[in-house]
Amino acid sequence: MKKRKIPSASPYIRSNANTSKIMLYVLLALVPSALAGVLNFGFSALLLLGTTTGTAIAAEIIFRTVTGKRQTVQDLSAAVTGLLIGMTLPPDIPLWKAGVGSVFAIVIVKQLFGGIGQNFANPAATAKIFLLVLFMNDMTKWRLPQTAQTVDLTPLTGAHASYFDMLLGNTAGCVGETCAIGLILGALFLYLTGTASPFAPIGCLGSFAVLTLAGGYDLPAQLLSGGLMLGACFMTTDYTTAPLTHPGQLLFGIGVGVLTFLIRHYGGFAEGIPFAIVMMNLLTPWLDRLTKPRPFGAETEEKPVREKPKRKFLSHKAS
Repeated sequence: MKKRKIPSASPYIRSNANTSKIMLYVLLALVPSALAGVLNFGFSALLLLGTTTGTAIAAEIIFRTVTGKRQTVQDLSAAVTGLLIGMTLPPDIPLWKAGVGSVFAIVIVKQLFGGIGQNFANPAATAKIFLLVLFMNDMTKWRLPQTAQTVDLTPLTGAHASYFDMLLGNTAGCVGETCAIGLILGALFLYLTGTASPFAPIGCLGSFAVLTLAGGYDLPAQLLSGGLMLGACFMTTDYTTAPLTHPGQLLFGIGVGVLTFLIRHYGGFAEGIPFAIVMMNLLTPWLDRLTKPRPFGAETEEKPVREKPKRKFLSHKAS
């Protein structure tokens, strides 16, 4: 059935925002926590972040060159993905394995589905899951900040750490996930500049906090440990894989928070945020349809002309 286009009423929203500017702001927002990771873990962390970011950029350039597609690396989305991947990894993971994660995120998760705006799952979160499954031993090797001492535990898996240390990132963990202050500052920058919406992070952290308190767990320690803050603030706000409406974003975040809690405390992995994000990504189209605004009194389809009289036992709904 042919649909009738109905123009929306004025005023219209104008914005000078574009993909490159948005991605640049995200990169700037990631700087505080990434810088804290480099200061805490040293040159190996800097080399790791450079490897994942550079590999992601190179993978996008090479893929689009080979397939004859217009280059899109200038939109900075590949750089954001690569930096996020590096921030979710232990500082001493072999660089070639970290590079494999970036190639997987860019080529398999992003480009094979059409590039930016077409992928169904968050590339960085999916790459983290991919590396966990492929290189479990390397993904669970930790080192204390500013030392060469390796440890078996992080605050998320039972190591003792003060709240102050977790705020500053003075604990074992992934390069860009340990400094909560840096992540909070970056998130505030995104929200204050209008680059990202806070609804999904609020839903995620709020639902997780409620369940954590109900379960009798240490709430500050649970919020500040692992990748929860990074995932909530920088992955649930992804323009492509999160819902478009504010109610949808809130529901999306609540789902991520609930699933993260369940995986952390009842699942087989200590960290649940990447799994939760990817699982909720699959529900994004449904959440968009559920929360899509409907104009009051407007018809979106023309009704068919019926020459014969209606009969009570027939359905006359427009297809």
